Amino acid sequence: MDEKHCVELLEAHGIKPTANRIVVLKAMAAAGRPMSLTELEYKILSIDKSGVFRALTLFKEHHLVHVIEDGGDGVRYELCHSHDSETDDDLHVHFFCERCRRTYCLEHIAVPEVALPEGFQQTSVNFMVKGICPECKG
Repeated sequence: MDEKHCVELLEAHGIKPTANRIVVLKAMAAAGRPMSLTELEYKILSIDKSGVFRALTLFKEHHLVHVIEDGGDGVRYELCHSHDSETDDDLHVHFFCERCRRTYCLEHIAVPEVALPEGFQQTSVNFMVKGICPECKG
């Protein structure tokens, strides 16, 4: 994702496009998969951990990223595909590899609908499958 597209995306979500925010967004787009704060910190050496975390927090508040529990040791941040500043687009299955500890998006696999008891209201879904990825298996 080039800088112009980053600026447009940030502005579309009501986020002021600062240099640090553009760097974080570019890193997430280049990764193409959900990233932990630690992974982003190692990938972006020019910004300290608190700066990366502040950008991610702001992105989450403005529905540019959503947070998924990674099935292992924490959370991962993923760019929302809908680019809607009002809602998150996270209704797809994720896969956590128990060997390499990477989380993959399985965007073409729909999250099964869950019939909740009366009185319950769903606000989000986190569907995680755990196992071994093709890279680690082979």
